[in-house]
Amino acid sequence: MHLDLNLLTALDALLEEGSVAGAAQRLRLSSPAVSRNLGRLRRLTGDDILVRTGRTMTPTPYALAIREQVGELLRGAHAVLSPARDLDLAALDRVFTLQCHDALTTALAPPLLAGVAAAAPGVRLRFLAEAAVDTDELRHGRVDLEIGAAVPALPEIRHETLGRDRFVVAMRRDHPYRGGLDLASYAAQPHVLVSRRGRLTDPVDDALDAHGLSRRVLASVGTTAAAALVVARGDALLTAPELACRPLADAFGLVTTALPVPLPAPPIVCGWHQRYDTDPAHAWLRARVRTALAAILSIEDRPGDRPTGD
Repeated sequence: MHLDLNLLTALDALLEEGSVAGAAQRLRLSSPAVSRNLGRLRRLTGDDILVRTGRTMTPTPYALAIREQVGELLRGAHAVLSPARDLDLAALDRVFTLQCHDALTTALAPPLLAGVAAAAPGVRLRFLAEAAVDTDELRHGRVDLEIGAAVPALPEIRHETLGRDRFVVAMRRDHPYRGGLDLASYAAQPHVLVSRRGRLTDPVDDALDAHGLSRRVLASVGTTAAAALVVARGDALLTAPELACRPLADAFGLVTTALPVPLPAPPIVCGWHQRYDTDPAHAWLRARVRTALAAILSIEDRPGDRPTGD
């Protein structure tokens, strides 16, 4: 059964105005057009809707019975087709799931949680570890935001580059090379890597190889925090993004120095499924993440590390 929902608008106007002429004026249509709609309504419902009594028209018992229901239906349709975009943060009750490398979680979680708790106390955040293999968590709605260094390949995943980090070398405070490392001295030290897949090499090794050097990797661990603990209790060096090393240096008593071999600045990419593009609450969360990262990146005035967008 194919229903013309425009007939509901005509029916509402007829019931409110009590005449074809009044309904036509209200709808800004011609009287013949409204008369045709009344005829279609009569055929569809099997009821006269309005009947003439002298010079006026009187609604039938059926018309009187459905008047309020028709109005509610129209208001409901209007609410569906014209959704409210206002966001009441004080009343917002929602759980958002973010998936990112533990290094990013370490840097991002404290300022993001502080900002969210102050503005929307009913919002809770879940930080999930980056998976060892690529997943479809964004596509299936199990993750709201994925933050990492890779640009999403799927066309339905929206993304924005929020900034760029840089690599630094972290070591214990009394390390013999704490004053700075030349390339040969850096390569001669034992090293610990962070790899979610357990790899024992990374782009640093390619850069060293280009200079005819290699390094000794003692181990790879799954999280930056675990690597920081190993470094704090031994002579190994950790090469990691500075965003992660800042809070860990304070927590584990480490010092950092510049990496003596150039590496591309890793981007910080935020990805989300296109289903959330126009969701006001999700847009608010993305703005909070953008603001938190901008604040972190601006702690030190470092050229090239300002947030950028795609």
